[in-house]
Amino acid sequence: MGIDAAKTGMLYKPEVIELVSRKVREYGFPLVVDPVMVAKSGAPLLKPEAVEALREKLVPVAKVVTPNIPEAEILAGMSIRSLEDMERAAEAISRLSPECVVVKGGHAASADLAVDVVYIQGKVYHLSKPRIRKTTTHGTGCTFSAAITAELAKGAELLEAVKRAKEFVHLAIEFGLEIGRGYGPVNPMAYLYREAARYRALRDVREAVRILEENPVAVELAPEVGINIAEAIPYAVGVEDAVGVPGRVRNCSGRLRAAEAPDFGGSSHLARYLLKLKELGGEFSAAINVKYSERVLQLLKERGLVVSGYDRREEPPELKEKEGATIPWGVEEAVRRAGKIPTVIYHLGDWGKEPMIVIFGRDARELAELVVGLAKELKASPVISDD
Repeated sequence: MGIDAAKTGMLYKPEVIELVSRKVREYGFPLVVDPVMVAKSGAPLLKPEAVEALREKLVPVAKVVTPNIPEAEILAGMSIRSLEDMERAAEAISRLSPECVVVKGGHAASADLAVDVVYIQGKVYHLSKPRIRKTTTHGTGCTFSAAITAELAKGAELLEAVKRAKEFVHLAIEFGLEIGRGYGPVNPMAYLYREAARYRALRDVREAVRILEENPVAVELAPEVGINIAEAIPYAVGVEDAVGVPGRVRNCSGRLRAAEAPDFGGSSHLARYLLKLKELGGEFSAAINVKYSERVLQLLKERGLVVSGYDRREEPPELKEKEGATIPWGVEEAVRRAGKIPTVIYHLGDWGKEPMIVIFGRDARELAELVVGLAKELKASPVISDD
């Protein structure tokens, strides 16, 4: 059994660094060096006399070196105050002979973006991600370098390995664990949980569509624009992380029929509801929209669901002109009015907009069954007029 790739983290003494460098030369495996020097707490993790050994012994045998800005300043022997300085530092470190240098931008003063500078054989690349304002950053450097190592071991090209690792660590920070005191740990399992949940979300929405299609009574709750039903995976960050039905589920000769098979990104409309509710503390994974009526709202309240709404006519003009801004604003309004996270959010429409009810739940199947039950009850006792 060979070694496809390896990484180093804290190597406290020169003797350890020299031993590792000898073994790398002996066995010839790709090495990723995370030149750890100082802990998040400020404690030194590298003896002062070990810096020279790191620079002269270990970096030259590395395939990839991943210093943060303070570490890059020491390795390059220069101060870094700008993106251009990061590029110059990466070039200077490359003269020590690693194949790739990644100067990480987490310590940079930029407000909105975290930009990493990647230097590979004379070419410079910038990898940018929105800066995450969280303290769940313990283990960031270790996770990043480990992810690069894993990608190299799987056979990825250098730049692609770094790109995938940046995506991986971005999710790990975004969904880090806020435990203990000080800096909380990143969550390296977030990526795995997201991927593992994709099949379940697809399965749930497919089953929900089957339930709606096999129960003709469900057509009673279909709005003119059609029904959509969506389920988001854990750790969702965008509309592409929720399964929906492209083209919606529509009334076809008295029965509901899906226009297309469920797919990720199939309902940006419902995905925005779920993402905003999650941002505000909601724990729902699924949503379904149905036709508005006072009777349906009454039936939902009788089931003990928290119902709230918003008035689209009150939406600020600047938001109306912005694509995708109405729903986040409406959700905030509904939460404010209820004083808690609602299970049902409705609105009474606007010019060119049909009134609508959106119901939230744990999964898509549960919501489809709820809608079928509501439709049966509505058909059996339509006692309240909407006039």
